Amino acid sequence: MPTYTSLPGSSLIERDPEVIELLMPVWEWFYRYYFRVTTDGWHHIPTEGKVLLVGSHNGGMASPDLIMMMYDWFSRFGTKRLVYGLMHSYAWKVSPQIAHLAQKIGAIVAHPKIASNAFDLGASVLVYPGGQYDMFRPYSQRHKINFAGHQGFIKLALKKEVPIIPLVSVGAHDTLIVLCDCYDLVKQFHQWGLPWFYQVDPGVFPIYLGLPWGLSIGPLPNIPLPVQIHTRVCRPIIFERYGKDAAKDRDYVNSCYELVYAKMQHELDNLVSNIKQHK
Repeated sequence: MPTYTSLPGSSLIERDPEVIELLMPVWEWFYRYYFRVTTDGWHHIPTEGKVLLVGSHNGGMASPDLIMMMYDWFSRFGTKRLVYGLMHSYAWKVSPQIAHLAQKIGAIVAHPKIASNAFDLGASVLVYPGGQYDMFRPYSQRHKINFAGHQGFIKLALKKEVPIIPLVSVGAHDTLIVLCDCYDLVKQFHQWGLPWFYQVDPGVFPIYLGLPWGLSIGPLPNIPLPVQIHTRVCRPIIFERYGKDAAKDRDYVNSCYELVYAKMQHELDNLVSNIKQHK
C-alpha cells in the first residue's frame, strides 16, 4: 500500500521561487487592471513565524481571489518566505500538468501529514476548507462562508500550535454566476451507469453562467469576468488550548470550528457592508 509520502504532490522541494518571480508580472497586471484589487489587514500577519491561513473559496475553479492573495503575499514577504497551499489530490489525477505547475508555486496535496511536514519546515500553510463545495456555492450564497463541515484544519492548527489567520473576499464570486447544484441528479445517473469524468466523483455538479462556455454544466474550468475584488486579512484567531489532546477532543474541535466560522462570517459581513457604504 502506498504511503502518504508517495502521494503525488507530497514533495516540499518542488516549490521554485524563480517560477514565482516569472509569474509575478502577470499576476500584477491582473491585480491592478483586470480585478482592480483593494486589500487590507496584512499587518495581521507577523513578518516571521508560521501561521495557518484559512480562506473561503470563490469564483469556481479559477478562484481569482486565491491568486490575488498569493500575489499580495509574495509582493509583501518575498518569494522565498515559505508558504504552501493545500490542493485536492484530484488535481493530480485530472490535470497532472497544471498540478505540476501549481507545485512550483507551492501547492501540496491536502493531507494532514504533508501539511504537518510543511509546518515542521518552518513554513506557513494556506487552506480553503470548503473546497469545491465552497467555490461552486450558489450565487445567492456568495456572501456566506461554507466550510462544508470540514474540521481537519482545526485539528492541524491545534496539533502544530499555530494561530489561524482568516482570509475573506468580496467580488470573486461575481466572476461567474452559479445558478444551482444538480449533483444529486447526476449522482443518480452515475448509479445507473453514467461514468464520472476522469473516474472522479466531483462532489458538486453546478450549472453556471460565465466565460468561456456561456452556460456551463458541471465543474468545468472558467475564465473569470473582470469584476473588482476586495480582499481582507483578518485578526489572528488563537485558541485557549493546543496540543494533541486538544485535537482529539471532539467537542473542543467543534467549538473551535464554530468560532472560526462565526468570526469569518462576521468579517465577511463587515467587508460587504463597507463596500456598499463606499459605492
